[in-house]
Amino acid sequence: MATITAKDGTQIYYKDWGKGQPIVFSHGWPLTADDWDGQMLYFGQLGYRVIAHDRRGHGRSGQTWEGNEMDTYADDLAGLFEHLDLKDAIMVGHSTGGGEVARYLGRHGSKRVSKAALISAVPPLMLKTEKNPEGAPKSVFDDLRAQLAANRPQFYKDITLPFYGYNRPGAKISEGIREHWWLQGMVGGMKAHYDCIKAFSETDFTEDLKKIEIPVLVMHSEDDQIVPFAAAGPKSAKILKNATLKVYKGLPHGMPTTNAEQINADLLTFFKGAATTASA
Repeated sequence: MATITAKDGTQIYYKDWGKGQPIVFSHGWPLTADDWDGQMLYFGQLGYRVIAHDRRGHGRSGQTWEGNEMDTYADDLAGLFEHLDLKDAIMVGHSTGGGEVARYLGRHGSKRVSKAALISAVPPLMLKTEKNPEGAPKSVFDDLRAQLAANRPQFYKDITLPFYGYNRPGAKISEGIREHWWLQGMVGGMKAHYDCIKAFSETDFTEDLKKIEIPVLVMHSEDDQIVPFAAAGPKSAKILKNATLKVYKGLPHGMPTTNAEQINADLLTFFKGAATTASA
């Protein structure tokens, strides 16, 4: 297995396939690099170099008691960029991974990055505050932590239903997709996953977004049941200097998996040229 060693000695697993312009994928909570299978095969076959890592405490990376927060996640990712000496890279982040991308760019700059895409992503802030009334109250995230602590295996089975929109009338459920989500989650560390709920829900990425000058494609569905639309995609797009907002109707939070063909096509259009503001 390919790994790098983070500043604190933690082993970070990654996969690096193909040659060409690099695309670096950051996965959502509590998943792994494998959640990008539908993108890495597609873009790898088109001649891109596709790279994805398991966030610390997730998947095949080292399980840590501390350091499960956005600054460290971004620093780990910066270590991977430096180890591979990536240049002119495209960053793609889903959900929590979108926060990781934003914090990386805000903290380390875009000298190695030409474009970025945020898919169903947590920025600018998920938590409800006086300045962010569209966010969710802390009790929602306290409940997630309580369910994780009480019965992580069952919690991870149950959450796949809203994650993929399988609780919607007429939804065609793929048990394989549900089981793949569950398997990815259960490989990771319980403490890291518990801490990461705070990281993705309480981190304010507003200042990171303000610093980003490269083109960013913001992709979000109005029917996202995990990262609600109103507090996320449109607000990020307004803060970013050079953003294109792509709005979807009726797609789930996990749309890179359930609707890979459509998401991949929209990403490719953005990668190849200037995207335009649109709805789908």
